[in-house]
Amino acid sequence: MAKVRSMRFEDDTLYLIDQRALPVVYEEFPCKTYEEVVFAIKDMVVRGAPAIGVAAGYGAYIASIQLTEDKDYFVKLENALEELNQARPTAVNLMWAISQAKDILNQESKGNKKSVSLKMKELADKLYEEDAKINETMATFGNEVIPQNATILTHCNTGALATVAYGTALGVIRKAHETNKNIFVYADETRPRLQGGRLTAWELVQEKIPAKLIADNAAATLIRDKKIDVILVGADRIAANGDTANKIGTFMLSVIAKQYNVPFYIVAPTSTIDLDIVDGNGIDIEERSAKEITHIRGIQVAPLEIEVYNPAFDVTPNENITGIITEKGVLKPPFNEALKKAKSRG
Repeated sequence: MAKVRSMRFEDDTLYLIDQRALPVVYEEFPCKTYEEVVFAIKDMVVRGAPAIGVAAGYGAYIASIQLTEDKDYFVKLENALEELNQARPTAVNLMWAISQAKDILNQESKGNKKSVSLKMKELADKLYEEDAKINETMATFGNEVIPQNATILTHCNTGALATVAYGTALGVIRKAHETNKNIFVYADETRPRLQGGRLTAWELVQEKIPAKLIADNAAATLIRDKKIDVILVGADRIAANGDTANKIGTFMLSVIAKQYNVPFYIVAPTSTIDLDIVDGNGIDIEERSAKEITHIRGIQVAPLEIEVYNPAFDVTPNENITGIITEKGVLKPPFNEALKKAKSRG
């Protein structure tokens, strides 16, 4: 499973594992235009902050070659980059990737189109290769906090499918399994999109890691009954003070973990750190379609007349976080200084 990559790029086409179809069907979603990349990000063909960032990088390159014949090339390309930037609002890796693409465009605005395209491709390839390496480095650092014979709880999907390869929180779990720590994993189903049930469970089965899938509302009982040794989750954005946005339900787990003294770790690359946001109050939380709640896989499970509140993420306050595992090491409180140092180290 460690060899699985969520995407590949061939012949100027981005091929994404269509995560909407898993675990029933394994198929790829080809993106030949930047609009198809925007759709793939919005509709969660690709998801997970690191994977979204890399996909956006390739979307920027596709736009740079797609618009070559347009007489307003630089204006249209700038608009395309902004469309990619707005595809989803919470994952900072997306904005980070597009910010670098915009820098290229600004630097080359008086140059030629070929030079822009070459540099966009170089950027996308760099993002792709760096993500895979960073994940394995994070996993090595994260493995240091996993006790022998640990029972681990995880939420949402943070594996190879949420990154280019290997994973963030699930990458740490994978490394603990590979180093024979005799771990056991409880995976939350992660309503409403069931990323834990559909994707994390699929990855755990592929890797033959001992695990059980649980309903989200079973986690509290396991924590209370001392059946969980450590909790590992990912992140879509980390504010300067350590407040962390992650899949809805993460905050609830952190509160229970703090109540029962269970270590609670965030696993995320430093690209997920946003020092421009002082605390969690500044993180834009995406609210998604009501249909994600009223329907499961297209089957209606609630009255259509009912109003729905469906935030995709919540914010876990820094005081509930034991540590933040990055490719620069395991960061401990107080997070302000630790995050600043990690972000500044090249």
